[in-house]
Amino acid sequence: MPHEVFSFLNILFMQLLKDLSKIHSPSGEENKIAEYILYYIVKNSKKWKVKPEIFFGNEFHDNIVLKFGKPTTAIFAHVDTTGFTVRYDKQLIPIGGPAGKTGDIICGTDKLGKIECVLEVDTADYFFEHNFHRKIIPGTSLTYKPDFKEDEDFILSPYLDNRIGVYAALKLAETLENGVIAFTTYEEHRGGGAEIISKYIYEHCNVQQALILDVTWVTNGVVHGGGPAVSLRDSGIPRRVYIDKIFSIIEDSGIKYQLEVEETGGSDGTAIQRTAYPINWCFIGPPVNNVHSSNETIMKSDIVNTIKLYKLLLKKM
Repeated sequence: MPHEVFSFLNILFMQLLKDLSKIHSPSGEENKIAEYILYYIVKNSKKWKVKPEIFFGNEFHDNIVLKFGKPTTAIFAHVDTTGFTVRYDKQLIPIGGPAGKTGDIICGTDKLGKIECVLEVDTADYFFEHNFHRKIIPGTSLTYKPDFKEDEDFILSPYLDNRIGVYAALKLAETLENGVIAFTTYEEHRGGGAEIISKYIYEHCNVQQALILDVTWVTNGVVHGGGPAVSLRDSGIPRRVYIDKIFSIIEDSGIKYQLEVEETGGSDGTAIQRTAYPINWCFIGPPVNNVHSSNETIMKSDIVNTIKLYKLLLKKM
C-alpha cells in the first residue's frame, strides 16, 4: 500500500474504530453504542457539511435516524454484535451466530462485578460453556474481549462486523448533503430494527431506496483487496431494476468493487424485503475473513473504496 494512503488510513481509522470496537452491544443491548453514537454526532456534527435532524427515542428503541437535506436514499448500518447469553450452571446460548472457539476470551458484567473468562466449545454438538470461577447471573450477556490489532494493510479485531459499517457511515455523514443514515438494531439476531426504520423513512421521509452498509464474507469469489462487494443476492433477492441503476452509476467510476452471489446469509436488506414498504435495497460492503469470530480481518484499502463508492452513489442517486 502506498505510504500516503497508509498515512491517510491511520488518521481515519485508528481512534474511532478502536473506540467503537470496545463497546459491549450484543443484540438486545444496543443502548451503550447508541449513546456513544449520539454523543459523537452531537460533538462532531457542527463541523459537517450539513447538520442533520436526529431522530431517536422510545418509538425507535435504540435505533437512530439522521436526516440530511432532502433525502432519496438511506444507508442502513447495524450496531449490534453476536455474543452469548448465560443460561444455568456454565451453559451459554448463542446470540446470533458467533463462530467461537475454545480458548476465546469472553467478557461482560453482572451485578456481582466484571467477568472475563475462557470460552469452551463442544464442536461435536456445537455446545458453548464458560469457565468463570463463580456463578454468573443467568441472563448476563458475554462478548469477545476487545483486541484491536493492525498493520500496514490489515485490521484484526472482534466485531468488525459491523463496527466497520458504523465507522464508514459516520465518515460519510461529514460530507453528506441529502440522504438518511440509519443505525439499526437486532440485525444479528433475526432482525427488528430495520423494520422500524423502514416504516419511518417511507412514511416520514418519502425514501424508497436503501443501501446496506455492512461487511460480508471473504469467499472463493469475494477477496481481500477487491473493493466492496455489491451483492446480487444472498437469502434475499433485491430487485434487478434497482441493481442495474446502481451499476449504471459505478461501472465506469474507476472505483474497485466486486460482485457477490450467495445462497445463504442475510442482512438488514432481507429485513426490509419482509416489510410491507416498497423500498428497494442493495447490500454493498467490504469483505471480512473469519466473520463472527474473535479475530475478524479486513483490508484497509477495501474500507477506503467502500467509502468512495458510497459517496458516489449518494451523490448520484
